[in-house]
Amino acid sequence: MPRSVHALLNFVGMALLAALSGCASDSEARDQKKVSSETAPAQAPRAESDLPPKKADLPDLPPGAGPMDADAPEEFTRTKSGLYYRILRKSNGRKPHSVDHVLVHYKGWLKNGTQFDSSYDHGEPAELSLRTVVAGWREGLPLIGEGGMIELEVPPSLGYGMQPPRGIPPNATLYFIVELKEIK
Repeated sequence: MPRSVHALLNFVGMALLAALSGCASDSEARDQKKVSSETAPAQAPRAESDLPPKKADLPDLPPGAGPMDADAPEEFTRTKSGLYYRILRKSNGRKPHSVDHVLVHYKGWLKNGTQFDSSYDHGEPAELSLRTVVAGWREGLPLIGEGGMIELEVPPSLGYGMQPPRGIPPNATLYFIVELKEIK
């Protein structure tokens, strides 16, 4: 074989070897990235304390509602489930459990301000089983005692979700003012 062909084959062989080596390096690098991303801990979701505080003006209370505390907060607190609440009137009274029946006065409205229900408008408190109300109420009412008042912002996952009653759109965030009159 002529020396020039032999040199050419040598050169091609070396280039091929280098190229294959580079491919292996790229492949190893990709595999290493894959392994490191599989073994690396997932980025943790933002902690509750990392979320910016949610503030709003204090609500206008419906006629017939008792007073708010003079120091009622403008800031809402967020629970792990996503419920936002603020205690408008503190109470040292007995707190309900998720299986209790309660006597409450309440007003419920949508984000656009449309009221969808109100015991104040009916002229008397409603007696409800906490077993039958939306999850946001079951979580929120035990935060206050008898005589307390709470404002709730209930996300769809703790409200009616995709199957709301008539007059409430699917996946609506619900807003409530609730006065806990009595635990039955």
